[in-house]
Amino acid sequence: MSSDTTRATDSAAFWENHYAGVDPQWGTRPNAVLVEVVTALAPGPGVGGGRALDLGCGHGGDALWLASLGWDVTAVDVSATALDRVAAGAAGAGLADRVHPSRHDLARSFPDGAFDLVTAGYFHTPVEIPREQVLRRAAEAVALGGLLVLVEHASLAPWSWRDGHEDVRFPGPDDVLASLRLGDGWHTERCHAPERTATGPGGETATVTDNVIAVRRGRPA
Repeated sequence: MSSDTTRATDSAAFWENHYAGVDPQWGTRPNAVLVEVVTALAPGPGVGGGRALDLGCGHGGDALWLASLGWDVTAVDVSATALDRVAAGAAGAGLADRVHPSRHDLARSFPDGAFDLVTAGYFHTPVEIPREQVLRRAAEAVALGGLLVLVEHASLAPWSWRDGHEDVRFPGPDDVLASLRLGDGWHTERCHAPERTATGPGGETATVTDNVIAVRRGRPA
């Protein structure tokens, strides 16, 4: 595991505290929305493999699923506890050679290189960060022909850490897409806000809405 965050930050403190109180098995299965989008638009890494970047990976459900398909995955989070659990999960699944936990406070540092698939699932935090700037940097990291997939909250579930805050407002999918400030050469594959039934950490369920944005960075000539 590499570390590019050299001192504790508000973000690191919040998410360390969060994961300290969460069942280590929570979030170890892939997000169903991501599975549907990736299966439809980027079903495999291609001959010779491909590089994927999972931002805010949490306990690694998405990262491990992508690795099981053959992707070489850089799994990024600010929480050392979460990344330790990702590493353990990858080792237990025989995927340690394809899952690379990497600690970043994305407001301060970002993984190097270009990636064929960049994903960010529910990249929301109560700690103030330059969220739009981070997501633009995520788009910049997409290789030619590659895909950026954002799955975001568009409503609150009852178990959300933001539940009870009546002033919470989420942008629509078109607003999120516009905030990326993509130039020429990008093709929008998905930009909508479907509803789904979500399951909380205690097994409770609720109908929630997600913003789903998938954009492709051209294709090699």
